[in-house]
Amino acid sequence: MAKPKFNPVSDVISGIIMAATSVPQLVAYAEIVGYSGARGLSTAGPTLFAWGASTGSPFMSAGVTSITALMAKTDLGGESYTAEHGEEAYVKLVAAYSFYVGLASCLLALVGFGKLAQKCPTPVKSGFKWGCAVGVVASAVPNGFFNSSSELKSVVKSAPFVGDLVSYLKTNVSAATGAVNVVHLLYGVLNPLNWAIVPSILFVLSTVFVMKAPKYLPKACPSGTEVILATAFATAFSMTYDYQGGVVGEIPEVDPDAGFALGPFRLPVELMDVKEVLFNVDIAERFGGSYIMLMVSATLFAAVNFLSIMGIAAGFEVENGISWSANRELIAQGAACGMAGMVGSAPISGSMSRSLVSRMAGTTSQMSCLVTALVWIYMLPYMSVMSPTPKAALSAVIISAVLKSVVVPKDLMKLKGVDFLIGWATGLVTAVTSPTIGFALGLVFFFVFTALAPKSKKKIA
Repeated sequence: MAKPKFNPVSDVISGIIMAATSVPQLVAYAEIVGYSGARGLSTAGPTLFAWGASTGSPFMSAGVTSITALMAKTDLGGESYTAEHGEEAYVKLVAAYSFYVGLASCLLALVGFGKLAQKCPTPVKSGFKWGCAVGVVASAVPNGFFNSSSELKSVVKSAPFVGDLVSYLKTNVSAATGAVNVVHLLYGVLNPLNWAIVPSILFVLSTVFVMKAPKYLPKACPSGTEVILATAFATAFSMTYDYQGGVVGEIPEVDPDAGFALGPFRLPVELMDVKEVLFNVDIAERFGGSYIMLMVSATLFAAVNFLSIMGIAAGFEVENGISWSANRELIAQGAACGMAGMVGSAPISGSMSRSLVSRMAGTTSQMSCLVTALVWIYMLPYMSVMSPTPKAALSAVIISAVLKSVVVPKDLMKLKGVDFLIGWATGLVTAVTSPTIGFALGLVFFFVFTALAPKSKKKIA
C-alpha cells in the first residue's frame, strides 16, 4: 500500500467510523485506570485532538490504552489511594502524573531518545508486552465473573491461605502489586462456584462473539463493528431485565459554560484547575516523597509509551512508505499527555488496534483524528445511552484483545537460549510487580545475562 493522497471527505468519514467503533474501549480502559468509565468518554476527545494536531502520522491514533491504564494505576497505587482519598482526589493525582509524563516525553525528545529506543532488546519488549497483557487480564476478570471487583476481593479475603497470602503481600511486599492481582485472577478463574451467574454468562458470550464474529460479519462492516454489536446487545439486555451486575453508571452532564474558544467555535471541555493539580497534589508522596523517583518513573513511563508509538510508525513506514520523525512523535506524545493532565486523564500512547482501523477506514491525514476527537467532544451529552452498559461486556472487549497473546505468547516462544530467559524473566517480573519495574529490570536482565552468557567461538578456516 502506498502513502494516501489527502482527501478531506475520506477523513471525515473515517473519523466518524473511528469515533463510533472506539467508544466501548474508552469506557473499558477508564475502568482499568481506576476511575469511572464516564471519565474515559469525557477526556478522550481533547487528548486525541492534541495528538492529531501535533503528530506527523496520518494513520496513527492515540489515547489511553490497556497498557497505559495499567501502568498509571500500578505506578500510583490507584486502588489504595482511591480507598483512602476518594475518586475525585485520585483523578487529580492521575492528572498530575500525566503532566510529568508529558514533560518527560519532551525532555526525551530533546536528548534524542528516539534513536536509542530503536535499539531496545527484542526479548525485553516481548516479555514486557506479555507481562502487561497478564496484568490487563487480571484487571478485567473481576468485572467479568463477579458483580464487582470488590466482590472478588471479599471472596479472596475470606479464603483460607489465599487470603493470608494476599494480606502478606500487601503488608510486606508493597512493590508486588501485580502479584496481588494475579492471585485474585487465578483464584477467581479457578473457583467457578463463586461466580455471579448472569454477569459470567454475559462475559463469556460477549468475549466469544467479539473474537469470532469478524469472520462472519459482511466484509463491508468496518473493524470494530463486532464490539459495537456486543456492547449494544449487552446494554439492551441490561435495560430490559433487572441486571444486578456492575454497569457504567451515570454519566455527568457537561457544563454548557465550560470549555474554551477555538477560533469561531467553542469546545465544551471541562478543564482541571491546573494550578491545583501541579502545586497542591502531593504526587511525590506516591514515590517515597522523592521528586527524583517521580521523574524516574515518569521517564520510564514515557519511554515505554514511545516504544508502542515507534512500533506503529515503523510498521506504516514499511507498509505505506510514510516517513516519521522520532522527535516529533515524542513531542506529540508530550503534548497529548499534557492535555491529559488538563482534562484529568491517564497518560496516552499510540494505539495499534485503533491505528489499523483508521488506515482501513480510509484515513488520508491527521484530519481524521481531529474529526474523531470533535465527534467525541460534541456527542458527549448523548453518551448517557451507555449508562446501563454492563461492565461484564466491557471486560469482554478488553479480554478479547489480549487473551490470545497471554495464552499463546508467540513472540516469547520464538526466543532461544539467553533471549528466552531474558524474555520470560522480564514478563514474569512485569506481571507480579508493575510495568515500570518490570521494564527497568528487564533491561538489567538483558545486560547481566548477555554479559554472563558464553561467547560463541568462531571457527578458524
